[in-house]
Formats: sequence, structure tokens, C-alpha cells
Amino acid sequence: MSDSLRGQRVLITAGASGIGLATVRRFLQAGAEVHFCDIDAEAVQAVRRAHPQASASVTDVADEAQVLAMFEQVAARWGALDALVNNAGVAGPTCRLEDMTLQAWQATLDVNLTGVFLCARSAVPLLRAAGGGAIVNISSVAGRLGFSLRSPYSASKFGLTGLTQTWAMELGPADIRVNAVLPGLVAGDRAERVISARASAGGLPPEQVRASLVEKVSLRRMTQPEDIANQVAYLCSAEGAIISGQCISVCGNVEYLG
Repeated sequence: MSDSLRGQRVLITAGASGIGLATVRRFLQAGAEVHFCDIDAEAVQAVRRAHPQASASVTDVADEAQVLAMFEQVAARWGALDALVNNAGVAGPTCRLEDMTLQAWQATLDVNLTGVFLCARSAVPLLRAAGGGAIVNISSVAGRLGFSLRSPYSASKFGLTGLTQTWAMELGPADIRVNAVLPGLVAGDRAERVISARASAGGLPPEQVRASLVEKVSLRRMTQPEDIANQVAYLCSAEGAIISGQCISVCGNVEYLG
């Protein structure tokens, strides 16, 4: 990849752990200017200590006032934006449809869909001010395959497909590219929590659930956060300048979800 990311002004949500942190590191490594947010204040401070060149804010992307305040901070720093990475998301509950509460359903969609909308809405004027740029939404293979016991999560990730394709059409004339990356089973704390929840719901050992999930991946291994970060960087680079409206699975080919 060329050095086209050098100097880019990039905002990454939920950048203090997992895929988000790997993406922060990838862009910093490429010479980009990075602002990240996270809801976890302690994690934000830890990343800032490790990467003082990045700026940060403690932000709940489901809270409109907090999102607006974050973008005011970004606008004051840069005046424009080259890329937005909508990474913030929650796993939501693991339970049967008939046991799902409205509160659990709504809380998942508030972050996974409304949070993406709020951040994209505020980013567009700054992307226009830069003369164009990129939005990358972090979706999931659960946004192309059904995922039992995970109704709100799967619904929200399917929703991101629609938003990605719609915004690509709407923003394309302004040279703003919009794509989604669909991770599969990504190694890390979130995957372990999901495995634990599914094991508990099914009365199974976590090791059995983990093995079952890996068995559904053609490459028979978990995806690493860095794999996702590399794809995001590509979509924001000059090499990805003609790619828009695409939902790209980076998952080792997850064949199905049970």
C-alpha cells in the first residue's frame, strides 16, 4: 500500500480495544492523524498513554449530545475529516425471541444502528470540507447470515448493509466512499463473551461452542483484529479510491451461523 494514508484525518469509534484499537494502531503506523473515542474512560486513557499522538474523547455514540460534542472537538482540531470508521457496536443479548425484552432489543439498535447514523450525519459536512473521503462501517457476517439467539445484533448488522449501500449512492457525487467490513469470529474478549453466553444458553461447555464456531469457517481459524484493520486501511487509501457501496467479508469465509 502506498503512503496515501499519511496525513489523513481519521475518526475511529470504539477505538480503545479490539478491532478499534487495532485500527487506531494501523492508521497511526501509516502516518495518519487519529482521533478515537470509546465509552470506557479508563481504556481511553490507557491508549492515550501508549499513543499520545492520537487525540481522544470519552463518548457514547448512542447519545446525540455526546456525539455532537465529539465532532465539535474534531472540527476544532482539523476543520475537515478524511475518514470515519464506525466501529462502535455491542453484542446484545443471547436469548430466544420469546424471551427478548424490548429494552435489550432497543439498547442493541441504539448503539449498532443509531450510533452509526449519528456519527455519519456529523461526519458528512467535515468529509465534504475535505473534498471527499471515506466512511467504513464495521458490520458482521451476522449481517449476511442469520444468527440464532442473536436477533437484535443480526438485525442491526443487516441494517448496516442497507445504510452502507444507501449512503454510497447519496454521497458518491461528493466523492465520499461508503463501504462496510463484515468480520466473522474475531479473536479477543468480545468473542469470548459471545462464546460464554452461547454456552450458557445452550448448556454446553465453552470449548465445544468455540470449536463449533471455528468449524463453520472455511479456513478453520479465527480472524485477528489486525486483519480487519488492514482492510479498513485499504478502503480509506488511494488504492481503494474506486470502491464504494460494498459489504466485504473479512472472516476466513464463514459458511453459516447456527
